[in-house]
Amino acid sequence: MTFSTRLVLVVAIAVFVAVLSATAASYVAARNSLVGSVDGTLESTATSTLARGPILHVRRTAIAGLDYQFVAQTGELGSPGSEIPVTSQMAAIRAVAAGRAPAFFTTVTVNGSPYREYVTGAGTLRLVTSHTGAVFGPVRTALVLVLPLAGVDTQLSHLGYILVVVAVAGIVLALVLAAGVARTALSPLHELTAAVEDVAVTSDVSKRLDPGGPDELGRLRRAFNHLLRALDHSQQAQRQLVLDAGHELRTPLTSIRTNLEVVRRLEDLSTGEREVLVDDLLTQMNELTTLVGDLSELARGEQRHEPTKVLRLDRVVEEAVAVATTHARPRDVHFALAGQPTWVRGRRDRLGRAVGNLLDNALKWSPAGATVEVDCREGVVVVRDHGPGIAPEDLPHVFDRFYRAPAARRLPGSGLGLAIVAQVAQAEGGSVWA
Repeated sequence: MTFSTRLVLVVAIAVFVAVLSATAASYVAARNSLVGSVDGTLESTATSTLARGPILHVRRTAIAGLDYQFVAQTGELGSPGSEIPVTSQMAAIRAVAAGRAPAFFTTVTVNGSPYREYVTGAGTLRLVTSHTGAVFGPVRTALVLVLPLAGVDTQLSHLGYILVVVAVAGIVLALVLAAGVARTALSPLHELTAAVEDVAVTSDVSKRLDPGGPDELGRLRRAFNHLLRALDHSQQAQRQLVLDAGHELRTPLTSIRTNLEVVRRLEDLSTGEREVLVDDLLTQMNELTTLVGDLSELARGEQRHEPTKVLRLDRVVEEAVAVATTHARPRDVHFALAGQPTWVRGRRDRLGRAVGNLLDNALKWSPAGATVEVDCREGVVVVRDHGPGIAPEDLPHVFDRFYRAPAARRLPGSGLGLAIVAQVAQAEGGSVWA
């Protein structure tokens, strides 16, 4: 079942319940009004009849043509007798006649026809019995008035028919309107679905949707545009990484190829030339291995498969300084570490890689015999070397991928070390600056 079909059904059910409730309420209100009108007629007739004072005999025409009966508290029926038997209500009527119960209305059914009956106290009267014609009394008496409800039932039948017709018409109209509303309301959603399907088929994330209005569908459109922009940026970054990686890999691969061509005439080389050739090949392979490792680190991006943990950043720095010290011994460069215990949340391996890259960069630019100052406290790691420094025009780009300042092009490296530092810092919720 489609979403539009479910929407139409939900609206139809809601309208059906509302129409049914309104129809039932209208029918009950109309019935109560009609029966109330009959009750008013009975009550006003009884009031006007009893206002005449002591009554011995009342003709039917004198009581507005209604069926009536006087009933003594002892149970005798006064003349003239009503065509409607009162024996089923006799106990309640005698209680009213004796003054033990208030007046009441009730509905009785005789020979399949409904009648409305009103019983009220008539005071103390002399009555003529309906069976023998004898006069007795005075005795406490109740007046019973009866009016047929045939006319009320006829009107209610017509009203019920009309209400059923109106309800059916209302439900049909609601279904038609619900279908139209669903089609109109879901049109933007269909457009969005078509756009998503088009992106899935063509992989073209450069398209954008109309941002729409401030409603929920507009918000969904804007969220989808934001997703497309993020995907577009990610694709561009991946393309740029591949292009830059290809460019950077070309240089060491070309050198290796050149040296391998020299290997073909290895027998023509002297021992010293052979050693130089092997050293060059090993250096180029090391550069290539480092470059591939850096590219793999960058390709990881902000993947978070490994959970973060609370750890001592100062100990991570100590380990990185210990490794860097071994690399610095041949050049007589020293690392001076200062700091205090500091706790952070992150991934130990990535933070260690970032700190190690900072130390390697400082080692690369430090002159022989220099000291690199490292400080770690309050979640901040500061690495300061005493090399030539960074030119102002290079400072904004030192954390860009593959960026190498003119002075750095004579030194080994791929231009990815500080870019990895920046990426790790951002992924771990931190920042880096020079």
